[in-house]
Amino acid sequence: MPTKPSDTRLIGLFLDMLAAEQGAGPNTLDAYRRDLTDFSDFLSHKCQDFIGADTQTLRDYLGDLDTRGFKSTSVARKLSAMRHLYRFLLNEKLRDDDPAAILSGPKRGRSLPKVLSIADVDKMLRRAKELSEAADASASQRLRNLRLYCLLEVLYATGLRVSELVALPRSAAKRDARMIVVRGKGNKERLVPLNEASRQAMADYLAATDATTKGDDKPNKKGSLAASKWLFPSFGESGHLTRQHFARDLKELAVASGLQARLVSPHVLRHAFASHLLHNGADLRIVQTLLGHTDISTTQIYTHVVEERLKSLVRDLHPLAEK
Repeated sequence: MPTKPSDTRLIGLFLDMLAAEQGAGPNTLDAYRRDLTDFSDFLSHKCQDFIGADTQTLRDYLGDLDTRGFKSTSVARKLSAMRHLYRFLLNEKLRDDDPAAILSGPKRGRSLPKVLSIADVDKMLRRAKELSEAADASASQRLRNLRLYCLLEVLYATGLRVSELVALPRSAAKRDARMIVVRGKGNKERLVPLNEASRQAMADYLAATDATTKGDDKPNKKGSLAASKWLFPSFGESGHLTRQHFARDLKELAVASGLQARLVSPHVLRHAFASHLLHNGADLRIVQTLLGHTDISTTQIYTHVVEERLKSLVRDLHPLAEK
């Protein structure tokens, strides 16, 4: 009788499938790995494994998550990981049933995204612009300020995911480029337009990197920033600025702009991009395309913006509305 594969090996095989067949990126794979490893740890304490666990054991795990204080969104995500895993095991004929198929997830209302007002975004853009033009800044500090201003302008102009933003290639900033090609989730490409402010911010930032031939901002010992293939290069393993580094810089900028740091993140600015477009009359399908959402239902979290706009139009334009 063949030896059963261990949970660790099954997680590895499952992640290989996600990467090869669905084009899952590193962040998605890491999230699945964490969730399934937590599930495996629970099973090991019950002297069980993925192959032998039944539906009741899976229910016990969901109950354990609740006892540990996990939010309903986290429980739903872990349940989704289990469902994907057991469909994989079923397809690979490692099990002849799917114990997760009849499980129901926690009920959860869909919370509205946090959104900055247009005035708040303007404050941050103005402050970032001021810092990038500060005459008393050192060369390295000026370069970092130009990078932050460029990141902010491009993010608000395009609504990119932060992982897409920091991993933009240097070629994305071609002179006079009206559009950039973005490689998003599932390795899918989409075209995203740039506005004049973001193009100018990239041009100024690139001019500064081209002028940098030495100092702490080198991506490696062999060359200057201008030699990197990334638009936002860094010393790190990935070769480009990390999501975490940008998030920290953004919070510092928020405080410098008179805003609360807890209210500002790259994802909040992505929400602001979408909400402000819809508020100004953009079509929901267009916003879906710009955000790179595969399913329109993902974009529909912004419908409250459309509803408010429609109410204001009726209030302001209907002939029987109270004046």
